Amino acid sequence: MKNFGMYIHIPFCKQKCFYCDFASVKSSKDDSLLYKQYIEALCQEIVLYRELFPDICLDTIYFGGGTPSILSADLIKKVLETVSENFKFNSNCEITLEANPGTVDGEKLNSLKQNGINRLSFGVQAVQDELLKKIGRIHTIEEADLAIDLAKKAGFNNISVDLMYGLPSQTLEMLEQSVQWAVHKDIQHISIYGLQIEDGTVFGNLYDKGKLILPAEEDTEMMYDYLTQNLPKYGYRRYEISNFAIPNFESKHNLSYWQDKPYLGLGAGAHGYYGDKRVQNPFDIKMYINKCNQKIFPYEAEENVDKKAHMEEFCFLALRTIWGINKQKFKDTFNEDIHKIYKNVILKLIKKGLLEETDEAIYLTSKGMKFGNIVFSEFLL
Repeated sequence: MKNFGMYIHIPFCKQKCFYCDFASVKSSKDDSLLYKQYIEALCQEIVLYRELFPDICLDTIYFGGGTPSILSADLIKKVLETVSENFKFNSNCEITLEANPGTVDGEKLNSLKQNGINRLSFGVQAVQDELLKKIGRIHTIEEADLAIDLAKKAGFNNISVDLMYGLPSQTLEMLEQSVQWAVHKDIQHISIYGLQIEDGTVFGNLYDKGKLILPAEEDTEMMYDYLTQNLPKYGYRRYEISNFAIPNFESKHNLSYWQDKPYLGLGAGAHGYYGDKRVQNPFDIKMYINKCNQKIFPYEAEENVDKKAHMEEFCFLALRTIWGINKQKFKDTFNEDIHKIYKNVILKLIKKGLLEETDEAIYLTSKGMKFGNIVFSEFLL
């Protein structure tokens, strides 16, 4: 029986953050009927996948978005019940729900815990209310503080927070305050993301008009260095370029992406990967609902991953982690020695101080982690 992950996309948000280019839409309380229709369609898609993969076992389930916590606990429960009716679970299945601190209370968190969610990922981003407003977040730091306290009271002992650096008007001192806050809250996992300016976002439009004032490049670099040097001092091991965790609290679901494991992607705009195939559902929510209601697989794009593309992705995804590329796993997967394919690339990057190699693996140095995109581009065949 093969282990799979499952990603479930909830595309609704109270407000779209100014930096966000994810598949999400602003919604309101008047959209409660749409939420129900969407969940009905999602449950139908789960049944369709059961028919395609009757013998798989789920070891991770991840509700992402959007803002999954915008839904009622009953709707989340309905999805999990449908999953459990159609698929087997591993006994230690990690079930994560992304949450905005401004969309949960004690009652909802208690219900989520009772219904099977065992890991929460809070999008906090910063601890200064003024900065949170500037980036389009709907919560305050007081709400984030309370949400985490209530989550712990509900019995959650595996909590992650997202923090960001390189934000407009953000200083190193402000970032230090965010880190100190997370450490003080006894968080098990911290994801750190540098601001990326994406086309079509509020920040993208402001940037194009020259109206977005960002920290100087050297200041952003100092923020990065502060994070990578100081989070380990507080017990958070960097296990992936953007992720730090107390040992044994790494995100199993995200590791499955980086370790070339198959996963089903459900919901509008979701991606899936299985059997040398990548599929993508339409982001158009009504189209997605209509297809599912007709008991038709909703994906609109399907791509066969050939050996060359698979090798490339295998390498640069594995290199994101501290374990790097396992040379034996590469050989078992492709029936090729990695040096036969990438010998010159590996030697060049070792010489530049970006890679290191042992008998078992090839992995990024701390310098390589900083300039990961340069390394990854070298593994394109």
